[in-house]
Amino acid sequence: MRVSRTQAAENRQTVINTASRLFRERGFDGIGLKDLMKGAGLTQGAFYKQFDSKDDLAVEASKRALEHASDRWANAAERNPDDPLAAVLSFYLSREHRDEKMDGCPIVALGSDAARQGPAVKAQFEAGIEAHIERLCQFLAGTGGNASRNNAMAILATMVGAVTLARIVNNPNLAQDLLEAAAQQVRDATAA
Repeated sequence: MRVSRTQAAENRQTVINTASRLFRERGFDGIGLKDLMKGAGLTQGAFYKQFDSKDDLAVEASKRALEHASDRWANAAERNPDDPLAAVLSFYLSREHRDEKMDGCPIVALGSDAARQGPAVKAQFEAGIEAHIERLCQFLAGTGGNASRNNAMAILATMVGAVTLARIVNNPNLAQDLLEAAAQQVRDATAA
């Protein structure tokens, strides 16, 4: 049965969205095309009508996941325009975000996997990281803090590292302590 161009475009977006979530949950190599397409409600044969390769999909899914993360930061900031950094810290360094495997931060979920991918996937992550750094610079400038790029990079590294460590450990108290310590470190750094 022939699929219309509109339906084909919708199917492509469905596959990208599904892959974005499943890659964050299982890693780039943690899910095969058959299961990925099943998760999208499509057949494996439909994959090659939409993408040249799984690597091609990894690039698109990475871009989508990083855009989603950037949107979440923007939405948090809009809810607290007087202190957008505090709003982002509140959701990012939370138990709920730590537990969000499919919808959480792609830098945390896929960082080590992305480091082993090709240049096209790395380029998407680099663009996403740069966008987060730029947003942090804006937050710092808007709250009277030091807007230096170095501070923004250190804050991002602290936040990503804290969520990564909090996801690794079994002890929920240690996980929470890591998140709270990172939040305090960022607040102290921006207050100075």
